[in-house]
Amino acid sequence: MSTSSLEPVYQAFGYRFRNPDLLTEALTHPSHEGKSSYERLEFLGDRVLGLVIAERLYEMFPAAEEGRLAPLLNLLVRRETLATIAKTIGLPDFIILAPGEASTGGRAKPAILADACEAVIAAIYLDGGLEAARTFVTRFWTQSFRTLPTAEAIDPKTTLQELLQGRGEGLPVYREIEREGPPHDPLFTIEVSAAGGATAMGKGSSKRKAERDAARALLEQLDESRTAKND
Repeated sequence: MSTSSLEPVYQAFGYRFRNPDLLTEALTHPSHEGKSSYERLEFLGDRVLGLVIAERLYEMFPAAEEGRLAPLLNLLVRRETLATIAKTIGLPDFIILAPGEASTGGRAKPAILADACEAVIAAIYLDGGLEAARTFVTRFWTQSFRTLPTAEAIDPKTTLQELLQGRGEGLPVYREIEREGPPHDPLFTIEVSAAGGATAMGKGSSKRKAERDAARALLEQLDESRTAKND
């Protein structure tokens, strides 16, 4: 892309690259032959975004435990959030696609938008450092932070349900595995499973608490799986 053709991108992103090649790479889909694609940058951008979001949540909820913060982090870095923000920025207009991918609606595919958004964050990080990347994320995630539930109110069951439905996997299934202890002080063990095959266990003094614990465990497992896949 020429310097003049990048000007609208600079305006949309609120950042001017010292190395325009980084931006071009961040905008290039793997389907486009002859140019480096955004895949490596996406790998890095995922980590940079996670760090900036985790840092912000840590500051916003100083009394919240890790178990309360993790679902909020998942909400802010999931594919659906990234795709929505990519559209807000105007990113679909700038992605460089092969004609075939473009003709099949590539610019509207959430996976492509999310990947390109992460790649752009990485490109800004490499070009201008962590503070530049933090400024970008803070600016475009402002509305997402404003609409977050409180750390105390967040329900891991709701988060898990939304995540799985966003992936097209339907609703999670909860099953009581065991009940221990006397009637006045029971301990429930619940298993939750997703259509994709992932399962997790949770325990609690009530079925609801055990289900929440299981949902939280499965969310952590899915997040670790996503990170390992990107590795």
